[in-house]
Order: sequence, then structure tokens, then C-alpha cells
Amino acid sequence: MAAAKIKKGDSVVVLSGKDKGRTGTVLQVLPKDGKVVVEGVNVATKHRKPTQANPQGGIDRTPAPMAISKVAVADKDGKPTRVRFEVKDGKKVRVAVKSGETIDG
Repeated sequence: MAAAKIKKGDSVVVLSGKDKGRTGTVLQVLPKDGKVVVEGVNVATKHRKPTQANPQGGIDRTPAPMAISKVAVADKDGKPTRVRFEVKDGKKVRVAVKSGETIDG
């Protein structure tokens, strides 16, 4: 399997779809499905009937998975950038293509 260019905790920008241009933090990566869950983006609403556990009922809003190809890592200026891998000090690190800055340690 290829190394992950987008990881949990990354700040990402949505490139296409109804949430285009919005930014958020990656909550979960689903590599088998090629999907990613981003905080506050692609929010699905579900109407819940009152139950004993939740007597009030109401509308639940939860972020739904979206295609990983629709997001890109946000550079320090908040703009999308591609990710490249480099070996620095004998360690494989992710590097932002636009700025050349190391993303993770």
C-alpha cells in the first residue's frame, strides 16, 4: 500500500463539490474506501425519532465521508498544495510541494 499523503489531524482544503473552498481538520481516514472525514464539511443530517435513550429526538448533524481526491493539504497560507515525500536525516517525511515546508516532524 502507498504511503498516506493525507493523515488524521491534517488541515485540508476542499477542492470540489458543494463545500468547495472550505477548510477543516481530518477526523478519520478510510484508506480501503479512498475516503476521508473532514470536520464541518460534507455534513449529513439525520432526523431521529424520540427514543428512551434520547427522549427529545431531533436532527443529528454528522460529517460524512468524502472522496480523498476532493481534498488537498492546506499550506501555511491556507491554500491547497500537493504532497511529496523526501528523506531527511534518514527519515521519510511529507513535504508541501508549493512551499517546500515539512508537514510532519
